[in-house]
Amino acid sequence: MKALVHTAPLRLEYVDRPAPVPGPDDVLVRVSAVAICGSDVHGYAGTTGRRIPPIVMGHEAAGVVEATGGAVRGWDRGTTVTFDSTVYCNECPECRAGRVNLCKNRQILGVSTPAFRHDGAMAEFVTVPHWILHRLPDGLAPEEAALVEPAAVAMHAVRITPIEPGAAVIVVGAGAIGLLAMQAARIRGAGTVVVMDVREERLAMARQLGADVTINSETGNPGEVLAGATGSAEASVVMEAVGIEATVRLATELTAPGGNLTLIGNVQPTITQNLQSIVSKELTIRGSAASAGEYPACLAFMRSGRLQVKSLISRVMALADGQAAFDALSVGEPGLLKIVLRPDPKAPSPSEVTGV
Repeated sequence: MKALVHTAPLRLEYVDRPAPVPGPDDVLVRVSAVAICGSDVHGYAGTTGRRIPPIVMGHEAAGVVEATGGAVRGWDRGTTVTFDSTVYCNECPECRAGRVNLCKNRQILGVSTPAFRHDGAMAEFVTVPHWILHRLPDGLAPEEAALVEPAAVAMHAVRITPIEPGAAVIVVGAGAIGLLAMQAARIRGAGTVVVMDVREERLAMARQLGADVTINSETGNPGEVLAGATGSAEASVVMEAVGIEATVRLATELTAPGGNLTLIGNVQPTITQNLQSIVSKELTIRGSAASAGEYPACLAFMRSGRLQVKSLISRVMALADGQAAFDALSVGEPGLLKIVLRPDPKAPSPSEVTGV
């Protein structure tokens, strides 16, 4: 099979590799579409320590069942599927409690830390255990289905965050996760939804997807601008979807006394924080890791149109052109949000997928 292998910082090789062989509990999936996550781009640059070469990246994907292991039942060849990014064991206390994202034995597709190493879906085929598979609803294109993973990450973060009906919610960061978290918060019953970012094209996308207020946090004082727009310089619920010190600090400042701050972004391993601000405001700060059972709901919301992902896809490219796709994302090419790769060299044009 052909695979896109990360071999060194800022280097990918499109090479021949033996196709994986499914074990007794595995399903062999022919990959139809795989999206590039922001964490893949940071890993590609060699800045996070979570993509140690050589590794086949890719944890946002959809495809078709090609073959199954001997112990697998109910997954017929030709079934269109997506799968969780976390390969969980189904046996440890965390798994039995439904907290599969915290499985003691977990591996993460396309991530190569010593604890989590597992080749991902930037290849013609990938094997996964049958219990992390999900059937695709009729009418959902594989390019869109590949984005159920970030949608589930956003939905999980919103699900574990106390959001009172009608409450104002601030989302710091209008990348894919932030834009999906904004939509998930609305589904959960949020009232005014505010999105902050430093890129005007992403703020425009947030408005297109339903944000009530958008603020460029590099223009003026964000709290003052927020107060002018909503009547308050803070909110009881803030979600941080970037993962660097400056945005975490901003998110902390914007969280009202007694409020909840949920951290989704995970780029900068170590940051400094104002402890006095956290303690004196009695903030609840929680981390949100991956997802834990949100796939079915997200697929249903995507199918119904309540969770919009198609407009997040900026470009569809052949897997063979993966180096060019990563380079474009790495340098921050204007207008790019998500690139979806297709192992099939006859990748559709962006207009076929996005309607642009």
